[in-house]
Amino acid sequence: MTEAGTTVVLFDVGGVLVQLSGVKTMLEWMGAAATSDKMWRMWLESHPVREFERGRIAAEEFAAGVTAEFNLPVAPHEFLASFSGWVTGLYPGTLQMLAEIPSSYQRAVLSNSNVLHWSRVIDDLKLGPACGHQFASHLTGRIKPDADAFEHVVQSLGCRPAEVLFLDDNALNVDAATRFGMQAIRVDGIIEARRALVERGIIPG
Repeated sequence: MTEAGTTVVLFDVGGVLVQLSGVKTMLEWMGAAATSDKMWRMWLESHPVREFERGRIAAEEFAAGVTAEFNLPVAPHEFLASFSGWVTGLYPGTLQMLAEIPSSYQRAVLSNSNVLHWSRVIDDLKLGPACGHQFASHLTGRIKPDADAFEHVVQSLGCRPAEVLFLDDNALNVDAATRFGMQAIRVDGIIEARRALVERGIIPG
């Protein structure tokens, strides 16, 4: 199946292209009652998370706010030490998959990120050169699932929402992108991301 009119392939970073250890860690801290979906909803709606990932507060204030809001059994400095290492690496085959996307498509990433993680993602893991455009929340001041994060992408790339195929592992973000008018698909990791691109005729199977 080829999705007519697609000109942009837009990826979330964590959980799609990059492996993160944070979900498991947070669930362990939050206890038996926590689920991944509950944790993510709390995370995306958290005031200290949103402020930090929009570049508005320092890491220490973020850590103090998160440990209090989530009632975590660790001190802010312990949380921050763990958080700094949550980006563990690219999923195997990520750079190869991105290289297979034809040059007729614009490649981009849209990430809720922060000053502690972004340089590792873009520079150390070499995701920057593999994606033509990077939209990181702490640099743009715009964060998913807010509509202005998606609006900023289409304005910057000069396209219509319907021309964007957006792949994200979080249902809240996928739903928000769909409401905005993008083709949005929930995928978990690189295998599902590749499958979505193959099914739409963007890369060969």
